Parts: sequence; C-alpha cells; structure tokens
Amino acid sequence: MVLGTSSGAGKSLMTAALCRVLRRRGETPLPFKGQNMSNNAWVDQTGGEMAYSQALQAWAAGLEPHHSMNPVLLKPQGDSTSELIHLGRSVGSARAEHYYRDWFRPSWAAIRQGLQTLQAAHPGGRLVLEGAGSPVEVNLQSRDLTNLRLAQYLRARCLLVADIERGGVFAQLVGTLGLLRPVERPLVRGLLINRFRGRRELFDEGRRWLEAHTGVPVLGVMPWLDELFPPEDSLDLLERRGRKRGAELEIAVLRLPSLSNFSDLDPLEAEPTVQLRWLAPGEELGQPDAVIVPGSKQTLRDLAALDASGLGEELKRYVACGGHVFGICGGMQLLGRELSDPDGLEGQAGTGAAGIGLLPLSTVFGEGKALRQRRSPALWPAAAGDALELEGFELHRGRTTALDACQPLCADAALGWVAAFGDQGGLVVGTYLHGVFESGPWRRRWLNQLRQRKGLPSLSERQPHHSRQREALLDRLADAFAQHVNLDPLLQEP
Repeated sequence: MVLGTSSGAGKSLMTAALCRVLRRRGETPLPFKGQNMSNNAWVDQTGGEMAYSQALQAWAAGLEPHHSMNPVLLKPQGDSTSELIHLGRSVGSARAEHYYRDWFRPSWAAIRQGLQTLQAAHPGGRLVLEGAGSPVEVNLQSRDLTNLRLAQYLRARCLLVADIERGGVFAQLVGTLGLLRPVERPLVRGLLINRFRGRRELFDEGRRWLEAHTGVPVLGVMPWLDELFPPEDSLDLLERRGRKRGAELEIAVLRLPSLSNFSDLDPLEAEPTVQLRWLAPGEELGQPDAVIVPGSKQTLRDLAALDASGLGEELKRYVACGGHVFGICGGMQLLGRELSDPDGLEGQAGTGAAGIGLLPLSTVFGEGKALRQRRSPALWPAAAGDALELEGFELHRGRTTALDACQPLCADAALGWVAAFGDQGGLVVGTYLHGVFESGPWRRRWLNQLRQRKGLPSLSERQPHHSRQREALLDRLADAFAQHVNLDPLLQEP
C-alpha cells in the first residue's frame, strides 16, 4: 500500500510507477483505491464510473480499467455535498457531516465487494493499494475507510511517501509515524522521499537521521522529474504556470468553480506548440487563439459564476470578433441557449437559466446518467481523404437537442455540434465526448485550423493516439522508480 503524509504527496503516481515496475517483473499488479474524492472521472467498458487516477494505474499495470479498482468515488458538488458512486453507479448524495453516519457501512461493503470482484477477475494478482490524504487525521481515524483500516484488513505492507518539495519533510514523516497506533506502526515497511531536487547524496545525512529516529528504512529518494504528469487533482493545475519554449498557439481554458474531467486537456498539454492558460472567472480573457470550456460538475452554478464575473459576455464578444470556443460536456451545455432542471438535480426543482447563447442548444437535466464509451466518425473539420474517427466516453446528466440547424461534429449527431457565429469567422464547437482530443490526427486537424488563421504552417496529422504518449510517460516514470527505489523490503513476506 502506498500511503502519503498529505494530499498531493505523489501517492497516485508512485502507485502507478509501482504497478508498471511489478508488471515488468512478470507480476499482475492490481491497482485499488477503496475510496477516492475527485471530479476527474473515467467510464470503463461496462459503463461504470471510477476515478481517472485508478484508470491511469490500470494502464500502468497493463490492465483494462474497471470500476472495481475504485469502488467508492465521492464527487464534490459544492456546499459540503458530494455525489456518491458505489461500484460504478450513482447511489445518491450526502453532506459531509452525515456521510459517516449514513454511508460508512454501505461504503465499506462496496470496498470489500470491489476487492472480491477484482481479485476474482485476476487470480494470482498482487494488490497495489493507494491511500487517501493522510492516514493519521486523528478526527477521522475511527471512521477511516481507505487507509489503515484497509491496510490492516489486508495486512498490507505500506510505503509512506512524503513530498520534500513542499518543505518540512522530516516533520511530515516523523509526525505521521508518531500518530500511528501501536497496531498500525509495523505495517509501515519503508519511507519514500519524493520530488527531490539536486544530487541525491545531499540527502544522505537526512536519510541516516530518519532511519535512526524512526527505525524505518528510507527505501528511496525519487528525483524531481521534469515531466508533465497528469495532475492528481484540480489543485495541481495551479502549479502549471511555466511557459513552453516554442509554443505558437495560446489556448485559454476556463477554470470553472466546479471543474471536472480536466484530464481531457492532457493531450493538448502534451503538444509542444500549444500553451494552455488556465483562466478563472474574473480574470481577463485577452486574445487567445481559442478558448476551451471544460466539463462541469455543477453546470448551472458555473454558468452563474460566468455571468456574475462578466466572462460570459466577454466570450460572446470574443466569438463575435472571430474567436473560436470549444465546450466539452457541461462546458457545452452552458454555451447553449437554455438549460432547465425540472427535478432539481442541480438546485431547486423547476428552475433553469438562459445559457450564454453561443450554440443553438437546449439542455434538460434528468435522472438518467449517460455512462458509456463511444466511437463515431468525425464530420468536422472536413478534409479531403480518409475520414477520422473520434472516441471517448459520455459522462453526463441531461439531454441536449439543437433548436436550429447546425452542423454535427460526428456521425452520431447527438454527440456534438458546430456553429458559425457572426461575419468575422467566429466558431463554436460543443461535444459530450470526453477524451475528444485523444485522437492524434483529429486533434492536429483542429489545431491546424487555428494555425492557419495565424499564418503558421500546418502540423503533420500523422500523430498517434495520446495513449501512446501516456505509455511512454509511464515508462519513464517507472524507469526512475526502479533506479531510485529499493522495493525488496516492501515485497518480502512477513
């Protein structure tokens, strides 16, 4: 089990690295996080919802992601309320103060069922567990679902990760170990220092001190890796402020208050000529080459935030002057003309709102939740030669229909729309397809439209699917992990 001294210590990526290293050794690693809290989700082949970080770990393990790897997912909705996903399906919502009273036992049952399903599907596999936050939040320890309760239940051998980049690494580790109960302390077999800058031998004195004062070996010092890894949560996006050398296009991405599925932007982050600029309501839009409105967990709330900040009106002026806007899922919904919520799924029943009005669309929120992987031939951007295929997944409540004739994005007309706006060449695109930018040829064709407007030469469309780049990134992560971490004490049986 990979535990962390805090949120953001690097548990998710260290778990992915461990899965890839074990796979190279001929094992079948089984990634598992009993309970995750994230709006960055994935939909598996069965239509089950799970956290994207466990999907990433599954790919690292060479497995197809399955919701049993993350049997409990909490999706924050604001106002201390979260939607609850058990074994891939929504089972309701809960306020933070009532969660453990009402959902502790059902969630623990879902976690045990997920374990059973995962192990039955892969007999002989080795579970590689990821903890959540810190394992020693003293006010929550008695109600812990996914850290030491699970470690004790499975007698897991634990690796405790601390992020030295944040400072205070000695206090992090010594304090965490000091707050463990006597029955829990023997579970921790090793310590891992993550994101160390500079020569590793500079930490030798610190390693010796930690081992002498804790009695737990330091199994490795992971260096700072100058790679753009998928962010573990939306807070990590704040650290992405560097400017790419050679960037020729600037794409503004709205950092909505209820931002979800920001992994949709990973393929664009990986494009060497594209600079993403995350933009919160209230910040100046400027003149980017395109604007992306990403997914939203609370579309009506985010629409209200755009209206209140004036950014909605700014988007309309931007498009009227020839700008290009691309909306994904909830981002597409709020770009439409009207949104209605008869059942109160996003607020008070019977309410609704006028959208920004850049797409001639009407959305009605309903109880049914679309959860499925999709493939469909692209109809836009049109080009001579072979047709390109789009693939991804749907993950949304609400049914959207076109009020006026507009061009479909792909052969399945309900997956997306394209509309020209004004006489200055403005263009607005919307789609329900998460992962739309994963297709290398289609992504390049879309980027080439933007490049042509700036007089830039076109990029080659002979670009692999983004999964190829993701695999290479996981390999480089695993190479560093294998070089700098001694796994033997962690893998030895008691």
